[in-house]
Amino acid sequence: MDVNYNPQQIEAKWQRRWAELKLFDADVDPARKKYYVLEMLPYPSGALHMGHVRNYTLGDALARYMGMKGFNVIHPMGWDAFGLPAENAAIKHGRPPADWTFDNIAVMRGQLKRLGFSYDWRREIATCTPEYYRWNQWIFLKMYERGLAYRKKSRVNWCPECETVLANEQVVNGCCWRHEETPVVEKELEQWFLKITAYADRLLEDMRHLVRWPERVLTMQRNWIGKSPGTFVDFKVEGLDESLRVFTTRVDTIFGCTAVFIAPDHPLVEKLIRVSASPQKLRADAERIQAAATGSRAEASLEKVGAATGFQARNPFNGELIPVWLANFVLTEYGTGAVMAVPAHDQRDFEFCKTYGLPIRTVIQPKEQKLKEPLEEAFIEYGQLVDSGKYSCLTSEQAIEKMTRDAEAEGFGQGTVQYRIKDWGISRQRYWGTPIPILYCEKCGIVPVPEADLPVVLPPRVKLTGQGKSPLETVPDFVHTSCPRCGGGARRETDTMDTFVDSSWYFYRYTDPQITSGPINSDAVRYWFPVDQYIGGIEHAILHLIYMRFFTKVMQDIGLVEFSEPVARLFTQGMVLKDGSAMSKSKGNVVDPTEMCDKYGADTVRLYMMFAAPPEKDLDWSDAGIEGAWRFLNRVYRLVEKHQATLEVLQSTPHGMTVTPDRLTGEERNLLRKAHQVLRHVTEDMEYRWHYNTDIAMCMELANQLAESEAAFAAGEIRDEVLREAVELLVISLSPFAPHVADELWEALGHSKPLLKTLWPAFDPALAAEEEWEIPVQINGKVRARILAAAGASEEEIRRLALADEKVTQYLNGRQVIKVIVVPQKLVNVVVK
Repeated sequence: MDVNYNPQQIEAKWQRRWAELKLFDADVDPARKKYYVLEMLPYPSGALHMGHVRNYTLGDALARYMGMKGFNVIHPMGWDAFGLPAENAAIKHGRPPADWTFDNIAVMRGQLKRLGFSYDWRREIATCTPEYYRWNQWIFLKMYERGLAYRKKSRVNWCPECETVLANEQVVNGCCWRHEETPVVEKELEQWFLKITAYADRLLEDMRHLVRWPERVLTMQRNWIGKSPGTFVDFKVEGLDESLRVFTTRVDTIFGCTAVFIAPDHPLVEKLIRVSASPQKLRADAERIQAAATGSRAEASLEKVGAATGFQARNPFNGELIPVWLANFVLTEYGTGAVMAVPAHDQRDFEFCKTYGLPIRTVIQPKEQKLKEPLEEAFIEYGQLVDSGKYSCLTSEQAIEKMTRDAEAEGFGQGTVQYRIKDWGISRQRYWGTPIPILYCEKCGIVPVPEADLPVVLPPRVKLTGQGKSPLETVPDFVHTSCPRCGGGARRETDTMDTFVDSSWYFYRYTDPQITSGPINSDAVRYWFPVDQYIGGIEHAILHLIYMRFFTKVMQDIGLVEFSEPVARLFTQGMVLKDGSAMSKSKGNVVDPTEMCDKYGADTVRLYMMFAAPPEKDLDWSDAGIEGAWRFLNRVYRLVEKHQATLEVLQSTPHGMTVTPDRLTGEERNLLRKAHQVLRHVTEDMEYRWHYNTDIAMCMELANQLAESEAAFAAGEIRDEVLREAVELLVISLSPFAPHVADELWEALGHSKPLLKTLWPAFDPALAAEEEWEIPVQINGKVRARILAAAGASEEEIRRLALADEKVTQYLNGRQVIKVIVVPQKLVNVVVK
């Protein structure tokens, strides 16, 4: 081997070798146990960023480890290639989106290969190809057949900067998910929707299977689905032969209702205007409040705007007449478009009623104390009913049940369940997406495109302006066609699908990307699924991760797959920051992966990304940190180079052990203990914890100990075969993180096959066991000292060591010890007074 570490030369060599040996190719093999590793596919924006590198290194390390464990590992990659940025770039640079997209894919594919990721490139897909998106259209048609895809006129979220519709999930804090400072407005448009609400209960119930998903993601999905058992209550509007239905989850508070709020575009409003004594004023108020509701979700969330209608409604529980108000925060699409105002027990109602001088009436008291009047804020917890007629003294839970039964019995209400999640609006007024396979015929109405005519292909040359309407409307050859039912003239739907449709099922296509008879190969899916490990950002919790679960359930119902959940285990990695903030060109803090690979090598970049922070935490890039990773790999390389002549002639056994433990000297035992502790730590982390940063830190400790053992090795106190075993275990432990240099060192140690052709060794439990444990000692719950105890020490011995510790005796200072609680190997807690 060369005297100096040359990563560019080493990495090019091993990438060629891996390709020649087809090490990353994986095919269905029923005789072998499979493992499916998947990272969320990237959008081909032009170049990888460090967030990509971190995500893909996490997956690659696991894929390599599982391969060495003997699994048949599928590790694919593709491109989420439709989307608005390509269209905007095309407008800016005058290039077709397809050209821009495929050029970017070529660059990013090269970067991924430069980093040495173990992808089976035979399985590569791009969602913008007709071979892929024809199956988006096919799945849409299957949903249409089942009533799961439908068209309606609806108020939708509109991003003024994107000039297109956004799904509810794509509105974040009132702004566009792409343009975080652009407030979303509302428009009324004819749109296509997918009926995800039909699967709301299954999406919730099937979470019981997701035992290896982060609880944070599941909580976010539960909250987004927002299942709310509650009660419909009908308020009779005075002056109209009409009732106003409200939905409430807290019918126990209804005796504190002092107004009813309705959306300014509620159907009742027009009826009120027709019989109002001041119709012009009421219409003006409705238009003003509607503007406050639709002008900006962000503004509406900051300021509550309302107006009295001049009408009253009767509370059916106590017969009281209360005013009907218009309010900008009540939306027609949510619930019934009307809510009862209970200001003493809802903070939003409290703030509104304080602003407009509406009464605030307390009807729920805490069980142990009485609220101080006047209230400074709403009391929103359950409690005991007061001033609530025959329901007084009931608990909230009792009252909700009884009052709902009574409303049903009296005919003015009923128990029900409402959901926060709304159907997924997929229509987008842009070009670069999947055409929706629908025709409009004057005679036949809405007509689905026949399956035999799929795919409906995007026309290649389209004038793009980014101005509102779909560019496809300007292409007569695309728009005008014939109706497959009557043969008459028809026009095509010109909206395209939300790109989240593309990414809702792509992981199935990887199992057979060439199949033409259907979207998936059922036999291949049956072998490879579920995805054993999925890796991506928490920001996708209520977007991609909920859509893909929905799609899988639909695919199960139409017979494509046999299961209801596609992913067994999910990991959400942290972001990569620079100087405490997200990397961006505008901030001038972008770190280019290619530049780092050119300077330090891919292995250094990969190693640093795994070492700098726990993978679930944000990583703040440090130039000094990557220098440290570079120096470490140089040290390991020099160590092997120094001893190569001695070690390569020795033979190691397949499991890595060359020396029986009972023949070890003290120096040898210390060295091998550290080596097997490192191997144990990496093994257990790959299987369970993913503490890769501490794995690499332990590798560094082992490298340090090997350096410190040079004198003992030179003096003959450490035999060649012991040194070889320690060095081999170091190289193996590093191989998932720095695979190129690991294979180079493995070859230098006399091995003819690369590490992916080598079984991961088992650590020796006896050698890996700690001889001493560091145990924290608490005094009245606060850590005051740490003691060292032998691994097999009894509780009495640990107790004696703790009480004899110098720091402990100082803190005790003559105080009486009440008890000493010993948790072996974990903790000592001394209770004193």
